[in-house]
Amino acid sequence: MTEWPTITLGEICRAGGGFIRTGPFGSQLHRSDYTDDPDGIPVVMPKDMARGRIDTTTIARIDDSTAARLQQHLLSANDVVLSRRGDVGRTAWVFAEDLPAFCGTGSMRVHPGKSETVRPAYLRFFFHTRLASDYLEGHAVGATMPNLNAGIVERMPVPIPPLAIQDSLVTVLEAFDDLIENNRRRVAVLEEMARAIYREWFVKFRYPGYEDVPLVDSTLGPLPEGWQVCNLSEIAGVNRSSRKPASDEVFRYLDITALGEREIGALNAVEGANAPGRARRVLNPGDTVWATVRPNRRAHALAVAPAEDWIASTGLAVLTPTTVSSAFLFETTSTTAFSNWLVGRATGSAYPAVRAIDFEEAAVAVPDAAVDAAFAEKVNPMHELSWTLRAESSSLAELRDLLLPKLVTGQIDVSALDLDALVGEGVGS
Repeated sequence: MTEWPTITLGEICRAGGGFIRTGPFGSQLHRSDYTDDPDGIPVVMPKDMARGRIDTTTIARIDDSTAARLQQHLLSANDVVLSRRGDVGRTAWVFAEDLPAFCGTGSMRVHPGKSETVRPAYLRFFFHTRLASDYLEGHAVGATMPNLNAGIVERMPVPIPPLAIQDSLVTVLEAFDDLIENNRRRVAVLEEMARAIYREWFVKFRYPGYEDVPLVDSTLGPLPEGWQVCNLSEIAGVNRSSRKPASDEVFRYLDITALGEREIGALNAVEGANAPGRARRVLNPGDTVWATVRPNRRAHALAVAPAEDWIASTGLAVLTPTTVSSAFLFETTSTTAFSNWLVGRATGSAYPAVRAIDFEEAAVAVPDAAVDAAFAEKVNPMHELSWTLRAESSSLAELRDLLLPKLVTGQIDVSALDLDALVGEGVGS
């Protein structure tokens, strides 16, 4: 093991002409400064930092004049933006393609500048290590809401390998990230294809053979003859199966924090003796799972092939297809119309939530069996490949994160790594 010299993050930034700066105060950036313009400048808040990148799915935006007034908070390529309150271990790297972007109120900007001893990309990966997150979480102040200030972040120690080692380390880790990003893009294409086919068949009614089928009136508007309007309870069961984890088992826990829009993230392993009281829902292949709290966030996914040791939280609704395909059930409950229905049924001001009956009473236009089967035959392979690619990415990320702290601290000699073999192990695991 090699011991690398350590210097503080503040020293790195000062040596490179950079800085560490908190985002604007609430008195500088008001609610009225935000815009609904999709071309507005993204404001990076802690919630927008996902998997070390900026996620613009639900990001807020400001107009050019507001950004110009607060231009010192505009981000640059190679910056690191981190959460300064709440989940203080959350960070994101700023890529050139993310720009323009703005450091939000609850965030902090690390601008490393041009150091002669530290590669910016090395800092990107350092912020992913437990060394960084443990320091930030351990030095945050405040019991109920942990907070960071620039001084705390400036004093964070950073091990500094020689530049040649940094370059090799970055090459290895970027190879993992490139594979993960390539998978993400493939999944995005597959997901859009599935959505497009659904819209073509079940919104525009241009499915194979539609020319010979007249439209007839229904409570949901004109529908192809032979189709029916049903409550969701007629085509799917809601929360049909549950079990309490055994005290001596270890299971994978799916709760709302692991559920995104059309995807399931990494699940934590939990010992049965320490199981949360909400760990009760059973998931089977082909089930659709929806978060019941804040349905406007559209946290839902298709469980194509969940492992037998998965258990979901009772804060999630599990929809099991009974008379339709899993592909149709998922895509029809993934529409904006369906999430709008849930939002309209939600109760509670601070944490609006829906119940099982709100899913069961949703009206759905159901095609005849032949159209449903044809749709499933076309879309199932897309859902299955998306699931496989996500699982592959998860394995690669786990392997990368296992290597990362050992590479950064010199416990593993980066020159001795067989990258092709490592990647093969990550993909095959």
